[in-house]
Amino acid sequence: MKQRVASALLVFLIPAAMHSAAPDSIRGFDTKSQSDELKWEEQARAIPEAGRIRTYMERMSAKPHLAGTPASKAVAEYIVGQMHEWGLSAKIETFEALLPTPKSRSLELLGPKPFKAKLEEGVVPVDKSSSNEGMVPSYNAYSGDGDVTAPLVYVNYGVPADYDILAKMGIDVKGKIVIARYGGSWRGIKPKVAQEHGAVGCLIYSDPKDDGYYAGDVFPKGAYRPSDGVQRGSVMDMVLYPGDPLSPGFASEPGVKRLPLEEAKTLMKIPVIPISYGDAQPLLASLEGPVVPEAWKGALPLTYHAGPSVVKAHFKVAMDNSTHPLHDVIMTIPGSVYPDQWILFGNHHDAWVHGASDPLSGTAPLMETARTLAELTKRGWKPKRTIILAAWDGEEFGLVGSTEWMEKHAVELSQKLAVYINSDSSGKGRLNIGGSHTLEAFMQEIARDVKDPVSGKTLLTELMARPRRGAAEEAGADFRISPLGSGSDYTPFLQHLGIASLNVGFGGEGGGGVYHSNYDDFYWYTHFADTEFVYERTLAQVTSTLVMRLAGAPVMPFEFGRLASTINRYLDEIDKLPGQKKANVAAVKAELETLQKNAKAFDAAYAGASNKLYEADAAKVADLNALLYKTERALTLDPGLPGRPWFRHRIYAPGMYTGYAVKTLPGIREAVEAGDIAQANDQAAQVAKVLKALNAQILGAQRLLSAL
Repeated sequence: MKQRVASALLVFLIPAAMHSAAPDSIRGFDTKSQSDELKWEEQARAIPEAGRIRTYMERMSAKPHLAGTPASKAVAEYIVGQMHEWGLSAKIETFEALLPTPKSRSLELLGPKPFKAKLEEGVVPVDKSSSNEGMVPSYNAYSGDGDVTAPLVYVNYGVPADYDILAKMGIDVKGKIVIARYGGSWRGIKPKVAQEHGAVGCLIYSDPKDDGYYAGDVFPKGAYRPSDGVQRGSVMDMVLYPGDPLSPGFASEPGVKRLPLEEAKTLMKIPVIPISYGDAQPLLASLEGPVVPEAWKGALPLTYHAGPSVVKAHFKVAMDNSTHPLHDVIMTIPGSVYPDQWILFGNHHDAWVHGASDPLSGTAPLMETARTLAELTKRGWKPKRTIILAAWDGEEFGLVGSTEWMEKHAVELSQKLAVYINSDSSGKGRLNIGGSHTLEAFMQEIARDVKDPVSGKTLLTELMARPRRGAAEEAGADFRISPLGSGSDYTPFLQHLGIASLNVGFGGEGGGGVYHSNYDDFYWYTHFADTEFVYERTLAQVTSTLVMRLAGAPVMPFEFGRLASTINRYLDEIDKLPGQKKANVAAVKAELETLQKNAKAFDAAYAGASNKLYEADAAKVADLNALLYKTERALTLDPGLPGRPWFRHRIYAPGMYTGYAVKTLPGIREAVEAGDIAQANDQAAQVAKVLKALNAQILGAQRLLSAL
């Protein structure tokens, strides 16, 4: 799904004196088991082949395969067929969900100089896929129906702060059609805020300053979005809950009773449509009123006015709100020692059109990870824990396939799922990592042990040499992973069930502007992304290594000191919010002090027991590990966050008006930002409560370690 917000997945830096990993250690392994593990990992990293990954992508991206269509089912069946060919156990689990498609779309500018929008992406002669049959119309899923005629108003990125500026300019969008540019937030926020302000329709376009010729040469000469390129996408209100809008809280399987359409809370009420900057230009040129602030100006050859327009636009959308089947692919390798402890790695397979980059640049390495694990099992390797690989369907509509699967299996997952690993789109450059900070030390060791395909240095060395843009570039700075918001399939596992989660992929080099367009295809990827598939191969090496290590560690590699220091930093950020009253976080800080002490005591107990792990009683170790991986569960609480109880995690959540981008300590932060100190204090008390529960579990784990 996601076009990544800059901070969403990137590693950032902190002073080196904290949390450095030992040069050769693997957390969770004793000397004997570590030696065996490294031998198997060395074999595993030699197996993935760039050519095979290229073949998977070419095959799966050959035709448009929108979720709910026969083409998407065919991709799922291809993946299952490959798994069976490699000797793996795989099946398809089927769900049904509301997956809207457009019955009709039209947009025209009235008046003395009428204009009718094309609402189509042109054929590029050198790119044969751009003329394929079955192209998906450019539309926004979960748009409301509407036939409106009204003046236009330009709202910049369409986030709440932009409406504050419009109000100061004396401009009201009530009864108007707003035109917003992509960027600044997730697309679903734009119509949500527009309808909250009384707009009757919302147009979303890609401005060339953000996503076109201003950034670089456009496709096919370059990687960037051409003038008639359109970004499709869902506008579901996912900050309330993801998944099928008609089955909140229960799995949408064939035959179940669903909500009536009018009762679904995550659907937009006004019509919404995405358009190209070619179609947007005449609309923007029709606007009058004041010239917009400098930060609102794009790169089209016109003066950007806020509006309203004197002439009106006529905008019509009619949606086919039908349910359609979803096909999740589930592959399983049973654990040999702890079969009821699971490691799950997923990437979605559905796409808006061809989807070479999004999602197949992640799906193809997942398939090569599966082939790698299959080959190792033939050589005698056996994971201690059960490994599950999943290719989700319906992610692009709103994480539907993964959410419905989670809801169906929620009770069992709550007991058995130790870690969820996710990938999505991947490119070239640095290894981007987001996730639970209890797994930060673990991921530092993974980055230390896998090589960059270009430099030959370790991924960790490359991360330290190429810090995130805007990060403090201190000498000897150390490794940190980013918190997760939303926008991909980790969301239901992390933020609803409280499963420790990771999200990994490569990016940061090269550019691109074909996201969710016809041109996200094999031709574009092989000319402008990871053209030799070397980073794709490295992603398969990374995911194979981390799945093997999590499935094979005698003791799960959770670490808690980094979590404590990270939450302390989040508190400092909230304290520094400008012009805000302060929340009472004394109880939170007290629990964090205890957490730091408990983390050190746990590490000492782990060090004392590390040489006993290989021969320890399996039942006792199983109890220890269950307690460790359920520490993330302790960070969730019912009821969930204010106004959106589905989101239960008290440390990470997408913001109410950010969509994908994370809000850390979300209950406290959003209440402080809103000036509601009573609610901020209540949320702080809840954070202190979950940290107290976490401390109790760490103490229990420490006692079990000491008893081995």
